[in-house]
Amino acid sequence: MILRLAAATAALALLASPALAAPPEGAKLDVIAKDFVRLTLEAGEREPGYVDAYYGPAEWATAAKAKPREVPALRAEADRLAAALKTVDGKALSPDEVRRKAFLAGQVKAAQTRLAMLAGVKFSFQDEAEGLFGVRPPIKPLTAYDPILARIDKLVPGEGDLATRVSAFQARYTIPTDRLEPVMKAAIAECKARTQAHIALPKGERFDLAFVTKKPWSGYNWYKGGAHSLIEVNTDLPTPISRAVDLGCHEGYPGHHVLNALLEEKLTKAKGWVEFSVYPLFSPQSLIAEGSANYGIRLAFPGTEKLAFERSTLYPLAGLDPATAATYDALTTATADLASVQNTIADLYLSGKMDKDAAVAALAKYALTSRAKAEKSLSFIEAYRSYVINYNLGQEMVRAHVERAGPSQDARWKRMEAVISQPTTPADLAK
Repeated sequence: MILRLAAATAALALLASPALAAPPEGAKLDVIAKDFVRLTLEAGEREPGYVDAYYGPAEWATAAKAKPREVPALRAEADRLAAALKTVDGKALSPDEVRRKAFLAGQVKAAQTRLAMLAGVKFSFQDEAEGLFGVRPPIKPLTAYDPILARIDKLVPGEGDLATRVSAFQARYTIPTDRLEPVMKAAIAECKARTQAHIALPKGERFDLAFVTKKPWSGYNWYKGGAHSLIEVNTDLPTPISRAVDLGCHEGYPGHHVLNALLEEKLTKAKGWVEFSVYPLFSPQSLIAEGSANYGIRLAFPGTEKLAFERSTLYPLAGLDPATAATYDALTTATADLASVQNTIADLYLSGKMDKDAAVAALAKYALTSRAKAEKSLSFIEAYRSYVINYNLGQEMVRAHVERAGPSQDARWKRMEAVISQPTTPADLAK
């Protein structure tokens, strides 16, 4: 009896010990985050390109490569993580942890959607975008863009259809191949200087620049970890002078390179939030990344500052005459209003309501580009599908959020830094 009583007392003591008590809600997030990283790495083995960047424990990547689960098992795991997140009591979390939970929930929802797609589930364009990127994009009819074309038509008088005239005009502003590297380096350096004046960059951050071919995109940032990126520029098609600053900001500063470096420094390292060590391309993180990278161009070069820099520095480096730079800038500014037309064409094409030839023709007409560039744009849509919304809708959402900080450039840069260094979700941009 005494032995039984002692055993019972010991058992009760063990049950009441802190080591066996239910873990704090924040610790539950740590467990879910680790399982999410493993899920993402294994999904990346089932779909090449699914993982855009990873700089977490090397042994996790090795394990994923050695024995990735099949898609049905990965879908079940994503469902389990979604259910586990719902059991985390938000009232017991700190404000930062509440945002972390919301970010993880969006990433897991995207994994559920993408894995369903890999299993053959078909979604409408809007349902797919909402599942992957956390927003439901509005789809305008093509006719909604006709007034914009009419306005641009007045900027480029002449014979022939508008797209042909615009393409011919833009061809005069192509960066010669042998001058592309110095132009790109000068543009990136200026983007960095303007960003660094407002945001403290991680110590030792750096990038490598490379020129590639046979890609569906015009530029790409491959984040390597340790505040190091590889920025690639595709030279399949001619690069217009206006793209130098755009690519420098978008892929570099304050775009993808800075976002990834800050997330690594402030969240992965400082807080130990391991989910930020992996970047699944098809996730709400991409809406934040692409939207902030595109808006970063305007933030770094407000008003006429981009034109002034191009005219004084980039045009001479490219061997181009800056005399008509203002006219060209007015055209590129006007054509920016056509950005969301890709959503409409992608919706029509991916749903089977528009065949390939019609899609190429529509892209040439409404994006005011050559057939070759239209074909390149369609190849991107074929590869990345609803991802296209992140560039235009994402930019508008980031712009509205940042500019609600007021007209002060300092205030806008401060808000931008928060967007790209915190667990920001699309819902946060509505605030």
